[in-house]
Amino acid sequence: NQDSDDFDGNPEAWATLDKNFKHVQSVLDRNRMLIQQVNDNHQSKNPDNMVKNVALIQELNGNISKVVSLYSDMSSNFSTSFHNNGHHKEG
Repeated sequence: NQDSDDFDGNPEAWATLDKNFKHVQSVLDRNRMLIQQVNDNHQSKNPDNMVKNVALIQELNGNISKVVSLYSDMSSNFSTSFHNNGHHKEG
């Protein structure tokens, strides 16, 4: 398949994609930890812990936006790499 051959021949594109997936995974891992902390704080019913949840949930929301942005960038970069390898050319 010509389409996959062109992208396979672009190690820089694969390296960028790999780096971005690792970044996304690190944010998702952080979110998993934050969710566990929020749950623990909620179950403790300790007022101080409940207050801490506000900041934790704000960080979670910011991280979700970050993941959306990273996936959007990856999609754009993939598309650009794909098209720069000759897929928009006639012939």
